[in-house]
Amino acid sequence: MKPRLQVKYQEEVSPALKEKRGYKNVHQIPRIEKIVINMGVSASLEKGAVEDAAKDLTSITGRKPVITKAKKSVANFKLRQGQSVGCRVTLRREVMYEFFDRLVASALPRIRDFRGVSPRQFDGRGSYSLGLSDQTIFPEIELDKIKRQQGMDVTIVTTAPTNEEAYDLLKMMGMPFSK
Repeated sequence: MKPRLQVKYQEEVSPALKEKRGYKNVHQIPRIEKIVINMGVSASLEKGAVEDAAKDLTSITGRKPVITKAKKSVANFKLRQGQSVGCRVTLRREVMYEFFDRLVASALPRIRDFRGVSPRQFDGRGSYSLGLSDQTIFPEIELDKIKRQQGMDVTIVTTAPTNEEAYDLLKMMGMPFSK
């Protein structure tokens, strides 16, 4: 069974974008390509910090994260080459639509004093980056088992060539942008 937002994209959003922008070819219509979730962990924290972040990211996304390691040693940051500095997950296809649906419908409204996400976080090539300061906004995280609050970066990569087209796509998909 296809996710709810995937069906919405195919039946409502795609024809509406084609009509609004006047695309001649269906392959010109922007779509969400992938979602990358990244949790950076300070290298100076205790040993289990990266494993805890990976466990939280696994419960949020349903996929096992890749542990990222430092490429170079930086003395000012007390960082050594090969040391674990975080974890990340790349979501595609059905899992991506399921995560986007949970992010928009249940996680973002749980942020205290939430008034919408900033429409100025596009990178110029149609990708949108969103920083979350706490992993507890996701209902999959059990509050009793958290040892530390951990933020994350969510990057939504689209096939849109411009920010305006990506904004229209995400707005029609249900992203709550602020005014």
